Amino acid sequence: MDNEQQSFELKLENAKKTLEKLMNPEITLEDSVKEYEAGMKELSEAQKMLEDAQIKIQEIKNK
Repeated sequence: MDNEQQSFELKLENAKKTLEKLMNPEITLEDSVKEYEAGMKELSEAQKMLEDAQIKIQEIKNK
């Protein structure tokens, strides 16, 4: 599934899985940086989706 088509909930789940990987004491520094970057991307996209939903709700309320 394309990242742009993933649901808000799936993005949060992916970020949670990334956090679990980062908590592994055996993860290398290089891998932890890659995982951190991926997790932050998921959270950023989820935040944008949430902001878009809030705008839509506000528009509906203002009609």
